[in-house]
Amino acid sequence: MDSRQTMIVLDFGGQYNQLIARRVREHNVYCELLPYTTPTDKLLAKKPIGIIFTGGPSNTFDENAPKVERALIESGVPVLGICYGCQLIADMTGGVVGQGPREYGRQTLTVESSALFEGVKKQSLCWMSHSNYVEKLPAGFRATASTPTCPVAAMECAERGLYGVQFHPEVMHTEEGEKILRNFLYNVCGAKGDWTMGNFASMTIDALRKKIGNKKVLCALSGGVDSAVAATLVHKACPNLVCVYVDHGLMRKNETEEIVRVFRDEQGMNLIAVDAGERFLSKLAGVTEPEKKRKIIGAEFIKVFEEEAKKIGAVDYLVQGTIYPDVIESGLGASAKIKSHHNVGGLPDVVDFKEIVEPLRDLFKDEVRACGFEIGLPASIVLRQPFPGPGLGIRIIGEVTAEKVKVLQEADYIYREEIAKAGLDKEIWQYFAVLTNVQTVGVMGDERTYDRVCGLRAVTSVDGMTADWARIPYDVLETISSRIVNEVKGINRVAYDITSKPPATIEWE
Repeated sequence: MDSRQTMIVLDFGGQYNQLIARRVREHNVYCELLPYTTPTDKLLAKKPIGIIFTGGPSNTFDENAPKVERALIESGVPVLGICYGCQLIADMTGGVVGQGPREYGRQTLTVESSALFEGVKKQSLCWMSHSNYVEKLPAGFRATASTPTCPVAAMECAERGLYGVQFHPEVMHTEEGEKILRNFLYNVCGAKGDWTMGNFASMTIDALRKKIGNKKVLCALSGGVDSAVAATLVHKACPNLVCVYVDHGLMRKNETEEIVRVFRDEQGMNLIAVDAGERFLSKLAGVTEPEKKRKIIGAEFIKVFEEEAKKIGAVDYLVQGTIYPDVIESGLGASAKIKSHHNVGGLPDVVDFKEIVEPLRDLFKDEVRACGFEIGLPASIVLRQPFPGPGLGIRIIGEVTAEKVKVLQEADYIYREEIAKAGLDKEIWQYFAVLTNVQTVGVMGDERTYDRVCGLRAVTSVDGMTADWARIPYDVLETISSRIVNEVKGINRVAYDITSKPPATIEWE
């Protein structure tokens, strides 16, 4: 993979930094998000075609303001500074950064002729989020854009390859932001667009084949997209992969059967499917506290997996579905820190292995999904909704029993089926049913009932950090409610959750 072009996104602590990296990737250019403290020689050793300085909360004139070595600015590698990054370039090249009133929101951007603004409308809306600004341009720089309140909304010294924008081209609120970033990548940095999931998949499979050969590999397969794509890449490269799927009895209706069909029958993997439902339910008997349920399910999962791993014996490699946000959150690539699988934390401690293999550690979530399609996985796996490790165990409020699991599986299945029929499954980020421990009076067939309330949850989101409740049409909700009450014994009332995150969380427990 060393032949691919690389962009560096240098992190100064701004809120949009992962978004900048994702935007670069969307333009088929590989990039790495690294802390601003990374030594210049290490950055230049990566032979980047360009560097982006992100925004950040600091002031360039503060004593301990985050800065880079002057050698990086003078290296000849093109640099684009965004917000604080723009001010930093100005400060380090002889300009003056002034302190002004905080500006947050949309502004009308007027651009001049520049390689950065090729094909960009003369006037458009941009997104500002700053309290400082470039008061005086450095020698050799010119202003290339302005707003009514910011005379230097963009600046450049094309001869030195230094560019700065005070606004945020990476956010959707900036109308021409996508073009501006693309212009920097292709017009200024000479990007070739060699980062595609087709290229990634073929190169990764080849690298895995060379690395692993005929050695034994073990993977904990949850059925989620990360572990599914990681396992499939390794399977295509190596003949001795063993996947262990633990069914804790808390999966959605037909999910276990689908996982076995896709990976064992269609993909031809050596898949061990462990039916441990009764075991998990016995451990959960009488338990009502959500966090305790989570801990019991997690600990029991480890025990079951450990038992299966001992049957297999020592393995050379353990596959994990670590993705790039995991790497960033655990220290921006600090390789000494091993991050356990997000659903089965603790596996490295109970498996006898020599090395962890993380084929997806360079990818964002949307890239993982694109890679999944490239390697032939079905949409039902690639587009699978986020699903908590404890499964339905935390979507049943109160004690978890076999009867409650069955009731919730049926209600959830109807909900998901009707959402798909209505064509809303691609629009809604996550949607699921919850079985409450509230019972209410109802009337069905002239008889009085006293059954449970089913809660429905649906949210729109980008990354799950924040979420808005989904505006499902009333007629679709009516159909879902009618079917659940009529077809699922034990439910006589359906309620729809219209709370966003925050203040609520997406899950109920």
